[in-house]
Amino acid sequence: MVQVPNEGDIATEKRKAEEQVVSEEKRKKKKKKKQVATSRPACSWVYFSREFIKEYIASHPESSGLKPATKAASDAWKSMSLEEKAKYTNRAREVWDNYLSTAPARTPKPRKQTKLVTRCSPGRLSNVLQRLTPEQNDAVKSMGFGSLLSLRCRTLRRSLCLWLLERFNTTRCSLEICGERIPLSPKDVELVMGLAASGKDVVNSGPDDLIADLRHSYNASNRGISVRLLEERLAAPEAGEDFKRSFVLYALGTLLSPTARLDVSPSFLHFLTNMDVVHQYNWGKFLLDRLVREVSRFRQGKQRAVGGCLLFLQLFYYESISVDGLGPLATAVVPCLSSWGEEEITERERRERKLGGYGLGEVICKERCLGMESSESRDQLDGPPVDSISTRVEHGPVFKQEGNQADEEQINGEITIDEGDMPIVIRSKNVVCGDIAVVVDSVRMPSKHWDSGRRFRYNSPLAVSLGMNEQFLVLQAEEDGILFLLYKGVESIGNTVMITCIGPNSSKERFLYDLVSGRGSSSLRLKSVTQNFPGRVEDFHPTEFLLIPFHFFGSSGHINLDVCIWNSAELGADILD
Repeated sequence: MVQVPNEGDIATEKRKAEEQVVSEEKRKKKKKKKQVATSRPACSWVYFSREFIKEYIASHPESSGLKPATKAASDAWKSMSLEEKAKYTNRAREVWDNYLSTAPARTPKPRKQTKLVTRCSPGRLSNVLQRLTPEQNDAVKSMGFGSLLSLRCRTLRRSLCLWLLERFNTTRCSLEICGERIPLSPKDVELVMGLAASGKDVVNSGPDDLIADLRHSYNASNRGISVRLLEERLAAPEAGEDFKRSFVLYALGTLLSPTARLDVSPSFLHFLTNMDVVHQYNWGKFLLDRLVREVSRFRQGKQRAVGGCLLFLQLFYYESISVDGLGPLATAVVPCLSSWGEEEITERERRERKLGGYGLGEVICKERCLGMESSESRDQLDGPPVDSISTRVEHGPVFKQEGNQADEEQINGEITIDEGDMPIVIRSKNVVCGDIAVVVDSVRMPSKHWDSGRRFRYNSPLAVSLGMNEQFLVLQAEEDGILFLLYKGVESIGNTVMITCIGPNSSKERFLYDLVSGRGSSSLRLKSVTQNFPGRVEDFHPTEFLLIPFHFFGSSGHINLDVCIWNSAELGADILD
């Protein structure tokens, strides 16, 4: 009886035959690949050790295994001179040269960073900030780090940071994105992170004996200062000098200037010996310089992790690139750090994906900076305003107090300045500008706050720079402490610049000033007399401000000016009238 195979058996046999053919082809391909591959030549040490171990085993039959022979070979190799090693070195070189001449050229696979390793951890700093007492918050503000208290972002978007790092030009200190090169400056750090972009340079070097005691108090090793030790110190309720130093170290090590290591660099102690001058440092420049340094070291292969403040790059991208089209610009908050929480970032990332990925938006750096609003001035609006000032710029400047609009006719082409747009608040005869507090009647500023503005000497030119997001700069005379306001307005073709004296309306004291803005061989100049601020300025004609066209700006959008103010006591009455 012959059994006839059914259709199922036939299909099974056919499938097995096909699988066997595929397996045989894979085996042949693998064998062929192994035959083509040629092993790399050995180094000089390998040739020596093979010869030495063979002789050692023959002369030491009592030894068992390769471990004693290998140890003896290592000791012998270390004690040999270069001349003795030359025999093996030349042999290895000959084999290597022959390998390079006969082996097929290898195409190296491009190495791509697929995972970002960084010590920049805004969430870790945020956890510490939430536990600070009111006294400790005040101590943080007194050092110039008050903007960090409004930190809302807890995690980095690592895919975005990797994308930005690939386009970060460390030589030019710029981001090359969206078809444009966007330069980065300390002013951008001030805009995004709220750290000062002027003052003394931060120097993290010097004699080690000057910080020996501080290194001992922080148990600093060659690796650094333990982050956990700093967290333990910050958990204490005290808000004195030790707290301030520990906070700055912790903020630098976890957010502002982390290195590739887990610990905080002990070199930071060099600029933390005197905590009374910490607020005078240019932290914006320090953050940017350290970011460039850390990214350069990473690209050179000197470290596996990326150091520096990557949060700054992330938030700068969000603020500089629009994914919704330019359209009408909404007022931004300065520093931008306070505007970006987890919800806002998640929504922004969703829009980036919807658009097709990073770098497909439009650059709005310059346009965005025209509508900045200080978060401090926004908070000050909660109180009852006494004077109203507006930034609407038409043709000519006239300052008005609130309530005068009903009694006085509007003048064509006036400049008004709203308190919400310019962080100067006048209440009960007190003027507050950031950290500067003055009594208007006396027009004096405490010396410990002078660094919040710029000091100058009468009759001496002073070089100043106004960034795109800066609407004003406070100047203080060293001789008598009188305050002046260098104010910048916006016109359709450029910016207007003028100087007023911060003083009561009743004061008849006036000052002659000179403003010069130059570019190449061209220059613009205004010579005028200051008016008192606040209050309505009588006879303030449209010609009494300097109009600087946009093409006069630098590549970063900054206005560079030479300012000179003359003391009224040294000028004749006929000059001021």
